[in-house]
Amino acid sequence: MKQQLTEDLFQAYYDARRNKRNKKDVIEFEMNYERNLFALADDIWSGKYQPGASSCFIVKKPVKREIFAASFRDRIVHHLIYDYINPIFERSFINDSYSCRIDKGTSYGIKRLDRFIRSCSENYKKDCYVLKLDLKGYFMSINKKILHGRITKTLNTVRERERERVNSAYQNEKLEKIIRDLIHKTIFHNPTQNFTLKGNRKDWAGLPKSKSLFFAKPGTGLPIGNLTSQLFGNIYLNDLDQFIKRSLKIKYYGRYVDDMVFVHKDKEYLKTVIVRIRKYLQNNLALDLHEKKIYLQHFSKGVKFLGTFIKPYRIYIENRSKGNFYNKIRECNLLLKKQDNRLNKEQVESIIAGINSYLGLLGHYQTNKLRKKVINNISIYFWNYVYMRNGFLKIR
Repeated sequence: MKQQLTEDLFQAYYDARRNKRNKKDVIEFEMNYERNLFALADDIWSGKYQPGASSCFIVKKPVKREIFAASFRDRIVHHLIYDYINPIFERSFINDSYSCRIDKGTSYGIKRLDRFIRSCSENYKKDCYVLKLDLKGYFMSINKKILHGRITKTLNTVRERERERVNSAYQNEKLEKIIRDLIHKTIFHNPTQNFTLKGNRKDWAGLPKSKSLFFAKPGTGLPIGNLTSQLFGNIYLNDLDQFIKRSLKIKYYGRYVDDMVFVHKDKEYLKTVIVRIRKYLQNNLALDLHEKKIYLQHFSKGVKFLGTFIKPYRIYIENRSKGNFYNKIRECNLLLKKQDNRLNKEQVESIIAGINSYLGLLGHYQTNKLRKKVINNISIYFWNYVYMRNGFLKIR
């Protein structure tokens, strides 16, 4: 089974390097990638693998966040874990969990909320109300023991009940043990004990303590910026999703990471939902609602969700999303200027991916004028590398 592990590790490597090949640590790893992958496979198989140092820095867009970026070697392991266990948990997720899932995402979540409102209000003819809830310092508050326990419980159930239907890892005791060991090491790894600081410590000024791993309680907190953190974040709140759908029987409910939205005809019932969810979070997940971000209004007032403002019959793009789009164009132009208008293939692909993500978002709404206006701000030298087709940038 070591051969199977090595083959899966190579696939994880290809996934991890996608759109990242111009990064320094990726380039260094690729110089002897076969030797490095075989060495990594040996470490994993023997149990010697341990997560390495992370890079810690602050990003300001779209909102200010603390990032702990794992080394490329560790990111390969994250993809390996993801490839093994995501298919198992994907089957248990509700349809309206939108974050970091295939064929979901922000656009899907926006469309679903718009549909919820139209359906609940019977095409805006009857009253209904929208409730939005957010969690306080979600990723920094995730209890590692609870998370690990829930993953272990699910994997045990899979092993007993669905041995023949799941990934090959669970048809081999040695490989199963290895994956579980990697999960444990990834969850309980504390990146604040081994990191390289990028930028300046002053960058942390104004960042709430609830959004920093440096102030997380012992045994809590996952680093923002890792693939496994995204998956673990969905797993951690899956039981909450099931409670809302099965116990509270909320038909119109959706969640993107820790942003929850509910639509219901009875405003008073939604008030009781707040109380019951607050109690469930505290008793079962050691989490708290962000009390200042509770929103409950009639649907006609409109609701902000995932970079848009949803009103009856129309959806607007928030100013912050517009600003982020302009910033992406500005970054492209600055890079061109810095490098004498020369870009390599990986840089072009990365820029295209970023700009096209915004073009895709805007393409769902009445934003033709805005799209043209923003695109016209792209440096003329960038068009030497790309062209427009069907509303998106393509590499020449």
